Amino acid sequence: MTPADVTGRRSTGLVAAGILVSRLTGLVRERALAHYLGAGGAADAFTVAFRIPNLLQHLLGEGVLSASFIPVYSRLLAQGRHRDAGRVASAVLGLLLLAAGGLTLLGVLLAEPLTVLVAAGLRARPEVFDLTVDLVRIMFFAVGLLVVSAWCLGVLNSHGRFFLSYVAPALFNAVQVVTLVVAAHYLLTGVDGGGPLGVALQEDLVRWLGIGTVVGGAVQLAVQLPAVVRLTRGLRPVPRVRVPGVPDVLRAFGPVVAAKGVVQISTYLQVLLASFLAAGALATLRYAQVLYMLPISLFGMAVAAAALPRLSAEGSTDTDDAVARERTLRRVDAGLGRVAALVVPTATGYLVVGDLVTATLFQTGAFGRLEVLAVWLVLAGFTVGLVATTSGRLLQAALFATGDTRVPAVTATVRVVVSLALGAVLMLQLDRLVLDADGLRVVGDLPAFTPLPADERDDVAGLVRLGAVGIALASGVAAWVELVLLRRAVGRRLGRVRLGGGQLGRIVLAAVAAAVVLVPLRPLLLRLPPELEGVVAIVLFALVYLPVARLLGVREVMEVLAGLARRLRRRV
Repeated sequence: MTPADVTGRRSTGLVAAGILVSRLTGLVRERALAHYLGAGGAADAFTVAFRIPNLLQHLLGEGVLSASFIPVYSRLLAQGRHRDAGRVASAVLGLLLLAAGGLTLLGVLLAEPLTVLVAAGLRARPEVFDLTVDLVRIMFFAVGLLVVSAWCLGVLNSHGRFFLSYVAPALFNAVQVVTLVVAAHYLLTGVDGGGPLGVALQEDLVRWLGIGTVVGGAVQLAVQLPAVVRLTRGLRPVPRVRVPGVPDVLRAFGPVVAAKGVVQISTYLQVLLASFLAAGALATLRYAQVLYMLPISLFGMAVAAAALPRLSAEGSTDTDDAVARERTLRRVDAGLGRVAALVVPTATGYLVVGDLVTATLFQTGAFGRLEVLAVWLVLAGFTVGLVATTSGRLLQAALFATGDTRVPAVTATVRVVVSLALGAVLMLQLDRLVLDADGLRVVGDLPAFTPLPADERDDVAGLVRLGAVGIALASGVAAWVELVLLRRAVGRRLGRVRLGGGQLGRIVLAAVAAAVVLVPLRPLLLRLPPELEGVVAIVLFALVYLPVARLLGVREVMEVLAGLARRLRRRV
């Protein structure tokens, strides 16, 4: 293994560790939401309201900055031009502050039309719609804080400080959890001896949570700023365009917004579609996406985020250089292997025992077994595209590192069009399918060409409507369409890449072996307390998958097990 490979693995590990801490606290937040709000109107309102300002965070920060700012900033650092790098960082920060400030003001003033634009279907539920508008106004104040935090992430990553930038969101989540618990305790004081929250109290609770979201954004930024100020040497956030390097960032910004932003916009269009479904569909999608995004963040994003600064700094943009192409291909292959070794078993586990995992995380308070089943079915739809989505993140990073921002934009657009067109068709049909104590039945006429009548959307007591499954399944299919297009583009620019780094067959075989062992044990696992179902299922799956993968010669698993064995020997 080369020193570069060792560095790449260490960087990926630091990113994954930071994201893991952040995601775990995010799961705690979602469990608290499930406990107090279940999958009702208040949960639907918070889901929509949180998405709207979050769009600007993603468009102006995070993925966009990673692909437009990091390559330029990293290249200047690699060339020893630290002063120029600092000037670029200052100018980009100034431009971001100007844009985020103006958009935040517009968001607060235009909260109602924005809510109509993103979730028009909620107008059929006036109380939920009004609550959503209130929450949008509150949470738009977090936009600027989160965008600057994303800029901090870009600076820290370029300097090899991966852990801090990715663990900082854990504080954001922690503040939200504390807000939920404290506000719920205050609201429940003297109410039916501390019983469950009623509709009015749930609405008050999510308003408090909106305020906690703003405070959490401030805390997330505050923990990163001291390190960033030290690294950038004389930070002066003045919005200037005529600074060497800034025009390069701005030129890449537009296409990258198209590539990254179109995927984010797709999420909001999914919210728009789901707003026309039965009550609880928005919240169910939210809970399922938490589980779906966990492996994407831990594995796909971690590998891509760790690889991008090094690929950019080492000049892999020279695709006429055979040595550079070969070096890039080796890293992409290795990254795809790392992704597949972890994502394939995760996807298999979600399909086989996703309900057990969902129960362990969310079954509490207002979130019962029926909600668990609904989330599992939606998660299964998303899981269809899990391997494609995580692998696609790395292929996008490879194209960005070579200076190609057009192809990722085109492929992302194709993915969105396929996802939304197919999702609109499937959701209308599946919302007529009802799962209840009597099994699966059809309620209404098929094929369907219009949403359910408004009065039927709220009539969901004791049953699960499957409309949200259609949106999730369409998203999974579209992810594979995008991956095929990305592979072709990388193949033309760099050379042929192999899914799973050439190990996909062995990885799939090991995952299937674990599933075959686990399926007969499901009845026994269902007898356990909900808090233990998923934990025991995951442990059993790993106890089969890991040794089988090792026997089949899956490199990543062999290296992980060898590392664990070395640590154990040292301690003994």
